[in-house]
Amino acid sequence: AQFAASGGELVQPGESLTLTCEISGWLSSSTILAWYRQATGKQRDRVAIIAPNGTTSYADSVKGRFAISGVTTGNTLYLRMSDLEPEDTAVYYCNSFPAQSWGQGTQVTVSS
Repeated sequence: AQFAASGGELVQPGESLTLTCEISGWLSSSTILAWYRQATGKQRDRVAIIAPNGTTSYADSVKGRFAISGVTTGNTLYLRMSDLEPEDTAVYYCNSFPAQSWGQGTQVTVSS
């Protein structure tokens, strides 16, 4: 499958933003999907996952502020981000978990 994230932009601290991931190609109905992010000079980290049954899990740094949604058969994955902080600034990617080949990411910048 191929993954393409979009929706990133420059926002101010405290604002909200929703990212969209378009998934193309074949994807097993048992695939776990995830959002990742990579800040400049840092490693890429997983921030949220969603299992086929809808179970979700979040990194401690985003818990309570981010919400992942979408299902494999719908071919679209979302990441709703609220109360954004400057530390959330990064390029965001969507992929399976474990990750396959990386596709297009989207830049989120949180700054006043």
